[in-house]
Amino acid sequence: MSLIEQAAKRLEELRRAGAQAPAATPAPGEQDKPAAARDRVPTPEAAVRALDTHAKQEVAPGRVAGPVAPHAAPVPDAATRPAPAPRAPQLPTEVEAHPRRPGLALPLASLRARGFVTPDAPKSQIADEFRIIKRPILANVRGASGNRVPNGNLVMVTSALPREGKTFTAVNLAMSIAMELDTTVLLVDGDVAHPELPALLGVPLSPGLLDVLTRDDIDVSDALVRTDIPNLSLLPAGTAHRRATELLASEQMAILLRELGSRYPDRVIVFDSPPLLATTESRVLATHMGQIVMVVAADSTRRHAVDLALAAIEGCPNVLMMLNKARKTDVGTYYGYYAHETPG
Repeated sequence: MSLIEQAAKRLEELRRAGAQAPAATPAPGEQDKPAAARDRVPTPEAAVRALDTHAKQEVAPGRVAGPVAPHAAPVPDAATRPAPAPRAPQLPTEVEAHPRRPGLALPLASLRARGFVTPDAPKSQIADEFRIIKRPILANVRGASGNRVPNGNLVMVTSALPREGKTFTAVNLAMSIAMELDTTVLLVDGDVAHPELPALLGVPLSPGLLDVLTRDDIDVSDALVRTDIPNLSLLPAGTAHRRATELLASEQMAILLRELGSRYPDRVIVFDSPPLLATTESRVLATHMGQIVMVVAADSTRRHAVDLALAAIEGCPNVLMMLNKARKTDVGTYYGYYAHETPG
């Protein structure tokens, strides 16, 4: 770019910024020339020199001179800068404006009448029995015996055949663990073919386990149902799906279980799963579990069925056997429930 073009560009920048080009200071030797000669258009060198001088004079004392951006308004000094307008009061966020709603109110009176553990009856016979049942399970979760069980907080409750009491056991186990002072419980309805927790606990129809596995717009936190028992939350089975077995065996399920098991180390996840010999879903779930509670109905389940069920879950090294519907126990009178009265 020639010197004349540079001077023209500089003139245009200052004109846009609102600066007027002053008369050029005569160069040495120009003072002796006639006024008419001096009034002629200055040379490019003189014009650039004069405009640069004028721009420096416009800078307020104490401020650093710099290039003027086109169309930029001059920045006022701190003394003349207007005070900022008062800010409007901040409105509460949606969470603050709408306080967190209370959790699902469980039908405790109905559950207690049907022989379930409830926090409002901590000294009941059934509560004492499940205190004994949960101790080895919690010991494996916490590594009390010296060796922490891998995935020990993932506990599956199952049985060989239907109506042996696995749902009854899963709910009571979750209720009893929730009464611990330093442990939270997530009860998962893993019986996706015949979910019983909605009718038993009054859980409304909502997204659940299968929806988390099949829909990208639902996170596991969206499907959790808080209850009015502080340490107990629920994860329903969700919308029925014809490929439920494949979903439970999928990589998404493995990722979900790792997330559930590792996000909260003090949380025990109890799965109410289908019977082992009636469906294939529980066998798939068993491959991810750290502990399995095998429920056997006293004086009902045949030894052959129990052996077949145990063979189906031989991949899990921590299997605890629980005898249900026994007439008497070491801690009192009747234990368990009657199959025609409560789910199994």
